[in-house]
Amino acid sequence: MTQVHSTAIVDPKAQLDASVSVGPYTVIGPHVRIGAGTTIGAHCVIEGRTTIGRDNRIFQFSSLGAIPQDKKYAGEPTELTIGDRNVIREFCTFNLGVPGAGGITRVGNDNWIMAYTHIAHDCRVDNHTTLSNNTTLAGHVHLADWVTIGGLTGIHQFVSVGAHAMVGFASAISQDVPPFMLVDGNPLAVRGFNIVGLRRRDFSAQRLAAVKQMHRLLYRQGKTLEEARAAIAELAAEMPEAAGDVALMEAFLAHSTRGIAR
Repeated sequence: MTQVHSTAIVDPKAQLDASVSVGPYTVIGPHVRIGAGTTIGAHCVIEGRTTIGRDNRIFQFSSLGAIPQDKKYAGEPTELTIGDRNVIREFCTFNLGVPGAGGITRVGNDNWIMAYTHIAHDCRVDNHTTLSNNTTLAGHVHLADWVTIGGLTGIHQFVSVGAHAMVGFASAISQDVPPFMLVDGNPLAVRGFNIVGLRRRDFSAQRLAAVKQMHRLLYRQGKTLEEARAAIAELAAEMPEAAGDVALMEAFLAHSTRGIAR
């Protein structure tokens, strides 16, 4: 049977796998679903239409599925979905979505989310991200796979941070951060590319060279954005092993809505 502490309050309509563990004084609402192997610490509140997958570890004092901090919200049936194998540390707050913008806040798989992180309505956090203490995401932010965010960083609404990018400590992000880049500061500046992270993910020498060249084209050769994009597109033929990385950068630049950090 599900291991629920005697002081926890779990609504009878909530759907918890038999292997779920619920700590003291936690409150779980009627529309919550929690998958196998997930553990929930003490004094958590999980409410709203919240779905949590398998093998997550949710530490004490987290608030998941509360209504969004949006004055337009009027009680509509929006959602929060959390995938598998995430670590969610103390005092994190993840909000439901809002109508008209998809209505779903999404957290993927294998994310390491440290204390006091806030994920606002309609954010999308993909897989294998690391969010350091006091990371704050405004509404509609998208963090792609393998993004790392330094502590005390704030991210403006609708900003996208591309795959494998790294953001340094105490940064303010108001424009999109292209994949692979290393940025920090307030105002934000691009310092280079995330070579340490890419090496840890076993990027080959050719892939690293392609990322380095994309950084040069965007930031070191005085090109306009359109000129840089045209030059980046040619790299796929020159470095076929990195064709997927080039395509990732091309797609990100083509779909950027806030302009890129430059």
